[in-house]
Amino acid sequence: MVIWNPWHGCTKISPGCLNCYVYRRDAEFGKDSRIVSKTTSFSLPVKRSRGGEYKIPGGERVYACMTSDFFLEEADSWRAEVWAMIKERQDLEFCIITKRIHRFMAELPSDWGSGYENVTICCTVENQNRADYRLPIFLELPIRHRTIIHEPMLEEIHIEPYLASGKIEGVTCGGESGPEARLCDFSWVLETMRQCMEADVPFYFKQTGANFKKGNRVYRIERKDQMIQAGKAGINYKC
Repeated sequence: MVIWNPWHGCTKISPGCLNCYVYRRDAEFGKDSRIVSKTTSFSLPVKRSRGGEYKIPGGERVYACMTSDFFLEEADSWRAEVWAMIKERQDLEFCIITKRIHRFMAELPSDWGSGYENVTICCTVENQNRADYRLPIFLELPIRHRTIIHEPMLEEIHIEPYLASGKIEGVTCGGESGPEARLCDFSWVLETMRQCMEADVPFYFKQTGANFKKGNRVYRIERKDQMIQAGKAGINYKC
């Protein structure tokens, strides 16, 4: 797995923002995350070593804009360059995570068609309201590979109608990290797992989050243990 951050920044902090931890991280280094700018790794997918080999070897999965959002309005002028790199590296699998699925068509390449084979678009939905707003848009867009991410998962979410479309290739759930993390209830995660199993869609429980409720007890879990504890739950389906 490679995390590739062609730009950083977020236009605002919202209660359900998947990427707002960038504010906390950037603040530690004296950066202002309200300023959207290219990172030093902007052209990493096409960079080569002195020997002429790509620095990222073929076959890798690359996550774009993990601390930002690929469809930020402020980044529209750079997106064509990014699509060109993605098109050049057909030997890499690019995963683009976004809560701005309504902006998907902005600066889309002319040869996109029904989607590039090496691109998966991951739409984040943290609660039922956002699921019912974003997912109908998501399903109608020209995208070849789609997944849903409930992270941070803030309540029980029902996505049965969207899974029934046959267009969703996987669902990931995860709690929120950080000192002010909101609670993630294991029962919510199990409900999403049940929906995925009924629809025969792969399901992955990524992390518990910092405040994790199981039964009548709430656990405070350190960041280094959150993925480990999620794995120990043993509830992943076809992943």
